Amino acid sequence: MNRALPLLRTAALRLWLPVLLAIVWWYASAGSQNIYFPPLSTILETFAADWLGSRAATDLVPSLGKFVLGFLISAAGGIALGTWLGLSPAAREAAEPVVQFLRSLPPPVLLPIGLLLFGITGTMNVAIIVMGAIWPTVLNTADGIRSLDGQVADMSRSYRLTFAQRLFSVALPNAAPQVFAGLRTTLQLSIILIVVSEMVAAASGVGYYVLNSQQTFAVAQTWAGTLVLGLIGYLSTLVFLAVEKRVLNWQHGMRRAAEGA
Repeated sequence: MNRALPLLRTAALRLWLPVLLAIVWWYASAGSQNIYFPPLSTILETFAADWLGSRAATDLVPSLGKFVLGFLISAAGGIALGTWLGLSPAAREAAEPVVQFLRSLPPPVLLPIGLLLFGITGTMNVAIIVMGAIWPTVLNTADGIRSLDGQVADMSRSYRLTFAQRLFSVALPNAAPQVFAGLRTTLQLSIILIVVSEMVAAASGVGYYVLNSQQTFAVAQTWAGTLVLGLIGYLSTLVFLAVEKRVLNWQHGMRRAAEGA
């Protein structure tokens, strides 16, 4: 019971405002005749009919699959490339102009290039995510690797640790907080890019559903699709934060110990 109380308290603190806003929205929109602002009851009925029914298999699942795949490739590739750049000053100097140029491009600008290379396919959607979302993880990982204290690096060599041991037991754990900061930005960019790419070049998916609903003046469907996108972003962030907390548990423990001292 004592363990449940903090969880209940946290849930109450996080849920009271969304619940209040939903109640206000429900009553404020009840009986609305405005074509652009249908009643919340109508939006929820459309949401249930579409996204708890046939649309879940034809649009939601493919979008989630492409989003997760694009994010995982961006995360793995970003950490690998950032580690290499952080460890090698020569590689960092050589790659700096190219990396800075590519990260400065607005991700939607990459859509025409993706269409030319891959056509209107799921591969294009994933490629757009990777090309646009990988850079925060690359740069944060490189900075985290470079931030390793010189004395710690010298000590790891004095203990005759292998390169792999120094990398996975010293350098990467030291860089982990910055890596996860980059991954969080990569996650948000991945959500944005899967929606944008599906709006421009797809025949299914949540982004296609929202754009098609807007173009056909299906306002309730547009609102329902927007709710789906919000839920995807919110739930994926919750999962990410849970993973981050578990991976960085050692850091939180050190912080609590320091505060207790």
